[in-house]
Amino acid sequence: MEIKKPAVAGTLESSDCLVTVEPGEGKVEFSLDSTVIHQFGNQIRKVTFETLDNLGIDNVKISIVDKGALDCTIKARIEGAVFRSVDQYDNLPWGGAIK
Repeated sequence: MEIKKPAVAGTLESSDCLVTVEPGEGKVEFSLDSTVIHQFGNQIRKVTFETLDNLGIDNVKISIVDKGALDCTIKARIEGAVFRSVDQYDNLPWGGAIK
């Protein structure tokens, strides 16, 4: 899948995260701002790269502002931003191709 335009998903509320994706420059550029970066930064990075890999994305600028979101929330926000960036709003493969 190829990121076509910038897109955002999520909020800056407690226990959520704001994910922004943009077309990349030939690689994954990852930026993380988190209130729990010292405790969970490595796990957030792992979930991010696994989710992008499951979606077949290897060319993206992704920025996450995390306010203590669980892994499942981070994954859902990434998926939401990615599908918005490619204008796919119908027939989303929730629970299918997305693992």
